[in-house]
Amino acid sequence: MNHLTRVLEAMLFASDKPLSASECVKYLKGAVESAPEDADIAALAKTKQDDVAVVLRELQAAYEEQQRGFRVVESAAGWKVVTAPDAAPWVRQLFPENRPARLSPSALETLAIVAYRQPIARADIEAVRGVNVDGVMQTLLERGVIRITGRADVPGRPLLYGTTEFFLEHFGLRSLDELPNCAELRRIELPAAIATDDAQPNLPFPAEGGANGAAESAAEPPQEAAAEVTP
Repeated sequence: MNHLTRVLEAMLFASDKPLSASECVKYLKGAVESAPEDADIAALAKTKQDDVAVVLRELQAAYEEQQRGFRVVESAAGWKVVTAPDAAPWVRQLFPENRPARLSPSALETLAIVAYRQPIARADIEAVRGVNVDGVMQTLLERGVIRITGRADVPGRPLLYGTTEFFLEHFGLRSLDELPNCAELRRIELPAAIATDDAQPNLPFPAEGGANGAAESAAEPPQEAAAEVTP
């Protein structure tokens, strides 16, 4: 294992958040300030972003090949070191206070609709599912997997919802384009939402007037991301 690989591995292990290739380059350059006369540090400071990406992919492949207890994964937020999925039952024993909360089938169905058809209004989701989704939407907002993205340019200006960066990170996606059959499903026409006076009732979660603040709150990821969505 060369010096750059070891340094990047240590950075990913020590970081409490995913690191993008550009962030890794920034930190490699920043180390020069602490030891300007160190030749090794100066050499690593010249590393290009593309070189970092290549090394991280090689490290990812090495972890997989060696069947280690850790994995190097890439998501929309960047690269990070995580525990191997098959080690989850034992790792969870170390954190009994963080009990994972599974999403219900109805919540997963609603999340799938948002993921594939975003930005989408709540009334359009209900038109697809055929049931009220107030409670389910609140749960998804609290879990940090969806957020408010704006308002539709139609009468009533209903709120629009989309997935968050945490959604991509949790499901191991770098972008929405990696969703299965994404292009085909997005072309399917949704049933028209029923336009009634109560199509946009008052909800127990973000007020219609507070879209921006609610969006920021909902987009903040939970503390733990296990095999299930963790509060």
